[in-house]
Amino acid sequence: MDPVKGIAFKIGSVLVFICMSAMIKATSAEVPPGEAVFFRSFFAIPVILGWLWWRGDLSTGLRVQSRMAHFWRGLIGTCAMGFGFSALGFLPLPDVTAIGYATPLLVVIFAAMFLGEDVRAFRLGAVALGLTGVLIILAPKLTLLESGAVMQGEAIGAILVLIAAVFASLAAIHVRQMVKVEQTSAIVFYFSATASLLGLATLPFGWVVPTAFEAALLIMAGLLGGLGQIFLTSAYRHADASVVAPFDYSSMLFAVLIGYFIFDEVPTLRTLLGGAIVILAGVLIIWREHALGLKREKSRQGMTPQG
Repeated sequence: MDPVKGIAFKIGSVLVFICMSAMIKATSAEVPPGEAVFFRSFFAIPVILGWLWWRGDLSTGLRVQSRMAHFWRGLIGTCAMGFGFSALGFLPLPDVTAIGYATPLLVVIFAAMFLGEDVRAFRLGAVALGLTGVLIILAPKLTLLESGAVMQGEAIGAILVLIAAVFASLAAIHVRQMVKVEQTSAIVFYFSATASLLGLATLPFGWVVPTAFEAALLIMAGLLGGLGQIFLTSAYRHADASVVAPFDYSSMLFAVLIGYFIFDEVPTLRTLLGGAIVILAGVLIIWREHALGLKREKSRQGMTPQG
């Protein structure tokens, strides 16, 4: 365990994924979301395979216990990716990032609903706080549905991000079950493979021939997506989840900077305020999980025979 290295990998993964989203956003005016999903997923595969070969896990790291589990993970995750990529064409990058923070909050709710996890008052309060932050961001956008085309676009984008967050949280719940019997490397690889096929299946619905610049951005987005997965996996190998998870929220800083300097986007005060509230709620949940984990560990140690 090396917490400093774990944090560095985590921040690296966050930066890589934000840069990937920026590249998808830069092509969103011309390239359909399904086509973007294909490029993002297909060109991540060589990076993942190269990483497995370098680790010496290529012969064993892709073995699976349940093909259907991987299919459903791929389907749910691809829906999350597709809706998220669609939203990038309608909303500023900081807005998409901030609303996307609803995902870990929804994970808490769905874990209680589908996995029977015990969610007590503290976490419920943190979830309520976080969802309040999301509503602060969403409210002015959803009231624009009756306005002009540009305003309606913002409303549609907000709805798309929220749908993406729902699918992403369902994917997280599914992965929680999968990691009990499946290898992380297999989950990552077969998700990219499934998403590539599902993205390719959208070809009849209006793919375009990208320009050389757009193609370069899409390919780079895929390569960065694979690299981000490797950084993320490495982060959790070097440090506990409770140590590195709060650094997810550094994505807001990166999104604001990239949005401002690349897309000339200035986040609204409501976006910053709502994002701050959601981040606070997320950190409270992470802190609570860490505290409960330490308590359970002490309890187990207390029941272990000594001597």
